[in-house]
Amino acid sequence: MKFSTIKFTQQDGYATLTLNRPDSLNSFNQAMHQEVRAAIKRTREDESIRCLLITGSGRGFCAGQDLSDREVSDPSQAVDLGESVEKNYNPLIRAIMGLEKPVICAVNGVAAGAGASIALACDIVLAAKSASFIQAFSKIGLVPDSGGTFNLPRALGLPRAKALALLGSKISAEQAEKWGLIWQSVEDDKLQEEALLLAQHFATQPTLGLGKIKLLLNESFNNPLHHQLELEKGAMQMLGQTEDYQEGVSAFMEKRKPEFKGK
Repeated sequence: MKFSTIKFTQQDGYATLTLNRPDSLNSFNQAMHQEVRAAIKRTREDESIRCLLITGSGRGFCAGQDLSDREVSDPSQAVDLGESVEKNYNPLIRAIMGLEKPVICAVNGVAAGAGASIALACDIVLAAKSASFIQAFSKIGLVPDSGGTFNLPRALGLPRAKALALLGSKISAEQAEKWGLIWQSVEDDKLQEEALLLAQHFATQPTLGLGKIKLLLNESFNNPLHHQLELEKGAMQMLGQTEDYQEGVSAFMEKRKPEFKGK
């Protein structure tokens, strides 16, 4: 598939998905939704890809929905935003959070609205110190979508999540790091370097095990202890049969660096 709104590259065991509508701060239109879904599908199906890095081109990460892609001027022709969420944003968040491979997000500028929610759906978020996050939905009479009402309170606690969502206040990358909303803020000129180092690291690690860690942690908020313990048991049964587990134990016993294959 030839892409026009994103860039998608593969190298050395990881893939990079770059949102590429810089003139609109990489906001989503219908074409971008289709292309991002196709790129994530390729990442999921290609065993040679063991990590996905998502970033943006230009001066912003993602401004959320491209409002010019919707006609809202005629009140008699109201847009069904629920349909848009169901067909576009919900499948995207499920694809990111359900991908059994690490997903890194390098936030290179403003992440607003659904753009902020998409970043927070990723597993490890790095942000340039000049970047910022804003839950802009309340400014236009909407609610945080794309998993915003799910991930915000889990990362920040209810008081801060409510304040950010209700006020629509912008917070800096450094504040987001202090609050635990993201993993790390870095100098602007170091963002891509640090993100690539993480991607290269994950491309050499036991991918199946990392995928199960990710899914178990994501599911832990919804399960009682006894159910979570059963999920852990099932994961251990499966992972104990993998080549990577055998390689990890052998390398430990032989005091050498393991060579994981993601199998």
